[in-house]
Amino acid sequence: MSSQMVVDILRQALMMTFWASLPILAIGFIAGVLLSLVQIVTSMQDSAFSAVPRLAVFLFGLVLLLPWMLNKLVFYTISLFGDLGRYAR
Repeated sequence: MSSQMVVDILRQALMMTFWASLPILAIGFIAGVLLSLVQIVTSMQDSAFSAVPRLAVFLFGLVLLLPWMLNKLVFYTISLFGDLGRYAR
C-alpha cells in the first residue's frame, strides 16, 4: 500500500465524518442562535433556559437524522471493505 492510498483513505474517512455530522452541527448552531436571540430580547440569562432546549433540539435532530447518517456510514464501510483487496497489495 502506497502512502498516497493511505492519504486517500484518511481523506475519505474525514470527509465522511464531516458530511455525516454537518446536519447535526447546523441544527445545533441554528438552535443556539435562536435561543441567544430570545435571551437577548427577553433579558433572561438563566443557563438552564439555554441548555435544556438546545439539548432537546440536538436529541430531536439526532433521532430524525440517525437513519440517514447510518445509511451513509454503512455505505462508506461497505465500499471500504469492498476495496480491501486493492489496499492489501
